[in-house]
Amino acid sequence: MDLSLSDVSRAEFAPSTTYLNTATGCILPRSAVAEVRALADAAGAGEAAGFGDFDRVDRVRDSFARLVGVDPSRVAVGSAVATHVGLVAAALPAGAEVLVPEGDFASVMNPFVVRGDLSVRFAPLEAIAEAVGPDTALVALSAVQSADGRAADLAGIRAATGAHGARMLVDATQAAGWLPFDATPYDYTVTAGYKWLLGSRGASYLTVSEEAQATLTPLHAGWVAAASMWEATYGPVRELGPGARRFDESPAFLSYHAAEPGLALLERIGIDAVHAHDTALATRYREGLARLGHEPVPGAAPIVSVPGLAHRQAGLLAAGVATAARAGSLRASFHLYNTEADVDRLLDVLAG
Repeated sequence: MDLSLSDVSRAEFAPSTTYLNTATGCILPRSAVAEVRALADAAGAGEAAGFGDFDRVDRVRDSFARLVGVDPSRVAVGSAVATHVGLVAAALPAGAEVLVPEGDFASVMNPFVVRGDLSVRFAPLEAIAEAVGPDTALVALSAVQSADGRAADLAGIRAATGAHGARMLVDATQAAGWLPFDATPYDYTVTAGYKWLLGSRGASYLTVSEEAQATLTPLHAGWVAAASMWEATYGPVRELGPGARRFDESPAFLSYHAAEPGLALLERIGIDAVHAHDTALATRYREGLARLGHEPVPGAAPIVSVPGLAHRQAGLLAAGVATAARAGSLRASFHLYNTEADVDRLLDVLAG
């Protein structure tokens, strides 16, 4: 860890455990905790500031847009990835084919599955590009798999969808925040804010390309989706907001007040530096696992899963080491607040 990242981590984070579980949820920065407390205190005191700040929501939108390389006009804010995916699912005609990787995260596929009148087809992650065909309307997948950290060949898949006239939806939840990710090439991306983006549950982001915005209907449009929301609190909306803002959900202000410091911290450090730090820790862990005779799922992400070791998760937690048990594997995930000492602690406990 370089000095600046180390200094920032010491100033912003105060874990009471060896926390290696960002793929489930992050440690909130101290500055984010302070903002949530300030908003809650103001709400508890009946002060006007306790209502929440729409300007802050727009600053969060701008910050996320910079992080994923798109104009803010392409970003809608919401509360959950599944809600964003549901908007895309609702826009597809009956019988449309949706291609999804086997075993991908439920929120990526369930909105399509539960419609009942779509043709949802599954293929191995490594074969998705080859599986795209002339009948494929949409490919929906995670950039990085939640269960084991495997990365999709996004460029290859995008080339395949382009060749067949299919659209592409990418869930960047396990990528944005540690992996340099450009949302520009994709029709839709969805991202939860409570993992690598250092926020809390209740903040999520939908990006829609300018061309694809015409494909979606803002089915959950409330007054915040209007061009002039304070003039749209009663009666039917006269004009929807410009660009992707028409797909906004009413914001959970506590979550968006927490999101701003977390995104600002990532911008301050730089995703390239976070990527280098996180992946170096994952490499150290993989090398230690090899010495112990364990074989993790291959990859380079800071999400490292070891098949057959899910039963060790409870014992690790009892020893003060937070990991996750997913799909029969022990999953550890490393972010900017982790250190080499954290990795060594995990390896020491696994070694018994």
